[in-house]
Amino acid sequence: MPSWDFVALTDPGRVRANNEDAVAFDAPLGLAILADGMGGYNGGEVASGMTIALLQASLGRWLAHAGPDASNRGVRRALQAGVDEANLAVLEASVANTQLQGMGTTLVMAVFGPQRVVVGHIGDSRCYRLRGQNLEQLTRDHSLLQEQLDAGVLTAEQAAKSPIRNLVTRAVGIERQVLLEMSEFDVQPGDLYMLCSDGLSEMVSPEDLFTILLQDIGLSQKATLLVSLANDNGGRDNISVVLAHAVGSEDVVSDKGSQLQ
Repeated sequence: MPSWDFVALTDPGRVRANNEDAVAFDAPLGLAILADGMGGYNGGEVASGMTIALLQASLGRWLAHAGPDASNRGVRRALQAGVDEANLAVLEASVANTQLQGMGTTLVMAVFGPQRVVVGHIGDSRCYRLRGQNLEQLTRDHSLLQEQLDAGVLTAEQAAKSPIRNLVTRAVGIERQVLLEMSEFDVQPGDLYMLCSDGLSEMVSPEDLFTILLQDIGLSQKATLLVSLANDNGGRDNISVVLAHAVGSEDVVSDKGSQLQ
């Protein structure tokens, strides 16, 4: 069965003075987390940092105890429980400190097992998967723009120039409850998953993402090229990426991706 190699990279970009993104992974536990904070003063940094730290601690403990044979249902419950804890912590911190009022963060995370991957997201941070010659966006943005696209109000061309690109409809730390949207997928050797903030997905075209991810180079080089291209294209936001590559198995299983709310 495959094992997983990880690499993470974050960069403030060319415009922002500070970096409100946060990334983390725990290779032995197969856990990867990326958060893109928002809020005045340094609220975004606080929200994303708190969320990453709390999720790393709570999920790290749970995964270490449950082991690699944890059920998919158990993993999903642990992910939502961790998000519930982080959500209330961020919300209470924003209420207690006027300088942090209104802070929040988007989130995308995944638990990479030997046979299955469970992906969860809130907001417009994304997860993609490169399998063979096919790059697929596995998450669907929780954003006003996506809702307008789904309703047919905007075309893809209009959406690319829309002034509401960054208005998310779901985020950690804004309301007392937030729903983590989850999906699970079977694993095939060679699968390459990419978690990213919108500072990458808005600055680099799907065609260029595909070209870089497909290259026969190391994960660290791929992450560096992705961030560099986002900066070359303007770097208007913080840029973060986590790559996870399934290696070391001859067993191939078919994908039966299922959307779970």
